[in-house]
Amino acid sequence: MSEQNFAAAQYTPRAPDYVTSAVHAQGPDLDQIEALVTGHAGAVVLDLGCGGGHVSYRAAPHVARVVAVDVTPAMLEQVQKTAALKGLGNIETRQAPAEHLPFANAVFDVVLCRFTAHHWQDFAAGLREARRVLKPGGLAVFIDTVAPAPRVLDTHLQAMELLRDASHVRNYSVPEWVAELARAGFMVQGTTLRRLRMEFPIWIARTQAPPELAAAIRQLQSGAPEDVRAHFAIGEDGSFNVESATFVLGAG
Repeated sequence: MSEQNFAAAQYTPRAPDYVTSAVHAQGPDLDQIEALVTGHAGAVVLDLGCGGGHVSYRAAPHVARVVAVDVTPAMLEQVQKTAALKGLGNIETRQAPAEHLPFANAVFDVVLCRFTAHHWQDFAAGLREARRVLKPGGLAVFIDTVAPAPRVLDTHLQAMELLRDASHVRNYSVPEWVAELARAGFMVQGTTLRRLRMEFPIWIARTQAPPELAAAIRQLQSGAPEDVRAHFAIGEDGSFNVESATFVLGAG
C-alpha cells in the first residue's frame, strides 16, 4: 500500500467525524482566513488537504470558486454533501496528494491549508507544489499544530500523535516551517501562534484509536517529567494543550 493510500485508508471511516469536529469546524484561525479572503470575489482558491472542508465553507461565500483537494475519497464525499446542504455551489473536489497536485502552474489566486501538513510524506515537496500552483502576487495561508523547540517536548508530542494516528508523520517547529516556506519561494508576511485545548476523550474518538493505544498515551503522559506535563498542561483525564501556527504568505 502506498503512503497516500495508507493515509486515505486510515481516514475513510473517520470522515464524518471531521465534518462535525468542533476543533476543526470553528476557531479564530478560520475567522482570520475568512477575513483575508473577503473582498476577493473573483478569486480561485485551493483548499489543500481539505479534510472535513471547513476552510472551503468559510472561503466559498467570498470568492468565485474553491477547489477542495484531499487524498481521502470519503472526505471529499463528505465535503460535497455538506457543501450542497450549505448551498455552496462553487466548491468542487479533487483527489490528490499535496506532493503531486494535478494542476498547471500559477492557476490559483489563493492557497489555503489547515491542519494537514503533519500528514505529508514529503513536507518540502508539498510546499513547493503549493507555491507552483499559486499565481505571482497570490496569497497563501498555512495553519498547523507545531512542535515545541525543546527536544524533550517535541519527542513527547510526536509520540502521542503517532500512537493516536498511524498516518501522523511529524509536527514541525515554527523555525522549521519558516525555513521550508522560504525554500519553497514563499515570503512570510505574518505569523500568529494560538493555544488549542485537546479534550482527550474527543481527541481519541476522532481517530478511532483502540483502547490499548489510548492507554499507552495515558501511560506516556503520567510517566512524563514534570516540565513536560506543565508545558502541555496535561489534565487528570489526559486533556492537554498544543500550539498551532498560522502563516500568512506572499508568493516570492
